[in-house]
Amino acid sequence: MTEGTITPAAEGSDTLTRLEQEGEIAADYLEGLLDIADLDGDIDMDVEADRAAVSIISDSARDLQKLVGRDGEVLEALQELTRLAVHRETGDRSRLMLDIAGFRAKKREVLAALGAKAADEVKSSGEAVRLEPMTPFERKVVHDAVAAAGLRSESEGEEPQRFVVVLPA
Repeated sequence: MTEGTITPAAEGSDTLTRLEQEGEIAADYLEGLLDIADLDGDIDMDVEADRAAVSIISDSARDLQKLVGRDGEVLEALQELTRLAVHRETGDRSRLMLDIAGFRAKKREVLAALGAKAADEVKSSGEAVRLEPMTPFERKVVHDAVAAAGLRSESEGEEPQRFVVVLPA
């Protein structure tokens, strides 16, 4: 091996280390936010699908609902602020995912079922199905569910009215 050559294993290790660092920075930022808001919550960090994943959990999930907001609007804003905090520290753009009180995990289940149902409808009718406008996170989950069902899908439209179209095979 020549000097300066990075093996795939070393590259994967570097990526994991970088994502863990993102999670640590995000956790510190969110702990400060919880302190300021006088809310109780535990921070859980993980790496999922080449992204740092940070969750705030609590025995009293009701208190954390303030941080989720209506339809996850506050959660989306907090995710962006957390990504900016990570960017400020690392200088790199972050794709970190934030979940609060299991909101995103529950939403992922519902959206995966929606994607599977739309795929079944397309398979039986042979016609494309257009879904309601969704956030980028929601569209990604639906695209993954449609791909798992053996079909393809595309996003169309402009934010915030961007939506998924499930296409026949």
